[in-house]
Amino acid sequence: MITDKVAFLGPQGTFSHQAASLLSDDLVSYCSIQSVMAAVEREECVYGLVPIENSIEGPVSLTLDSLIHNFDLKIKNEIIIPINHNLLAAREMSVEDVSDVYSHSQALGQCQPYLERNNITAHYTLSTAAAAKKVAETGEGAAIGTLKAAELYGLKVIDTNIQENFNNQTRFVVLDKEDSPITGNDKTSISFSLFEDKPGGLYEILSYFVEADINLTKVESRPSKEGLGHYIFFIDLEGHRLDENISPILETLDEITDFFKVLGSYPVYYEGIFD
Repeated sequence: MITDKVAFLGPQGTFSHQAASLLSDDLVSYCSIQSVMAAVEREECVYGLVPIENSIEGPVSLTLDSLIHNFDLKIKNEIIIPINHNLLAAREMSVEDVSDVYSHSQALGQCQPYLERNNITAHYTLSTAAAAKKVAETGEGAAIGTLKAAELYGLKVIDTNIQENFNNQTRFVVLDKEDSPITGNDKTSISFSLFEDKPGGLYEILSYFVEADINLTKVESRPSKEGLGHYIFFIDLEGHRLDENISPILETLDEITDFFKVLGSYPVYYEGIFD
């Protein structure tokens, strides 16, 4: 665990807060992804933590767009946490005693089968943390939230892991002004756009990695904001940008693409890396 101040996407009691707690005890909550990034850029905090993709919902577009268009920050680390939803209440009770539940729309959707089986009526809040706070203050109904929220607001955990999909994970990235040195077990994230939309354009780019036997762990695209048909591609690849088999490829891509940016090289996450 590091001792430097870390900015995270608030409020407290969310999954972002849970992930940030693995990094540091000195945490500062911000209300938006851009605010987190700006805090790092202005050096209000040494690091910033924001979500970048979810195994069910896909990429977090705002994070990707902000890294490309608005901020010159690097990915220094990644954290992957399971998204486990829990039923929280202000007092000890059984699931059968719960008639109303509060939470963010995404959490409610992921727990909908459980709510239907138990005849529980769903009510929307701005976040899972807001739901936990409401239940703690009013004592009414229950909330779907994190164990961090239960700890923060003094709530009882009535039931755990009530989500329908047990393969739900969110990947967070730790942002800094510099990325990480070579560790021998690294990942690199890059982005680029092509000069023109032509047959085989993307294939040409990917062929450089194929020929060098470099594994690509993610390939996706986003609108470039320059009109229909114009896209920015994002690639995650195994290895560090300074590795001798990767560095020449990145130099080539910088020359043959319309836009090219290395988002960072960083250690591949494994549970307990920050302990």
